[in-house]
Amino acid sequence: MNRVTFLIDGFNLYHSVRTAQYHLDGVSTKWLDIKSLFKSYLHLFGKDAELEEIYYFSALATHLEATNPDVTKRHRDYIQCLHESGIITEIHRFKRKTVWCSTCRRDHVKFEEKETDVAVAVKLFELFYRDKCDTITLVTGDTDIVPAIKTANAIFPFKQVVCAFPYQRKNRELAHLAPGSFEIKKGQYAKYQFPDPFITSRGNKISKPSHW
Repeated sequence: MNRVTFLIDGFNLYHSVRTAQYHLDGVSTKWLDIKSLFKSYLHLFGKDAELEEIYYFSALATHLEATNPDVTKRHRDYIQCLHESGIITEIHRFKRKTVWCSTCRRDHVKFEEKETDVAVAVKLFELFYRDKCDTITLVTGDTDIVPAIKTANAIFPFKQVVCAFPYQRKNRELAHLAPGSFEIKKGQYAKYQFPDPFITSRGNKISKPSHW
């Protein structure tokens, strides 16, 4: 049996989903049923492949609430749908940072997502060390994960790391380090959507946002 676990960089996936929606002329993609989507790719891992777990790593953009009051509510609602569908969610934070602009010669405040990349890498090693799965699929095109893949390949030669590249996020370096990697097609996002409304285990309704 090949136990397959997915580790998802939530914002890397989200920006890909936004791009896909634009390229699909506005066809809905953001109400994404992640579990159904990745179950559809299990055949790529062999006839004995079984879905073990899915982890979703993201952060709440609370710093945007002043100009976009519903931004975190929409995200929390979506996270609840993911949790109800059986996905393990790990939510981290944005950190305020002051940067100097050499063009306008002024300080500017920006917010950076923190902890997510490290959390994904730590989970990768935890799952392999505890023998919780045989294959880990990293859903990202971000090269920040490269050191973790190199080290995992060296320490766990009988385990496998592959990448599921979000649409238009394919990376050659990651593909070279993780043989068997594949790219998600934009049409798959549109195909695998949660029902609207989503009915929770307690019978509550979560409606798809009218705008994003």
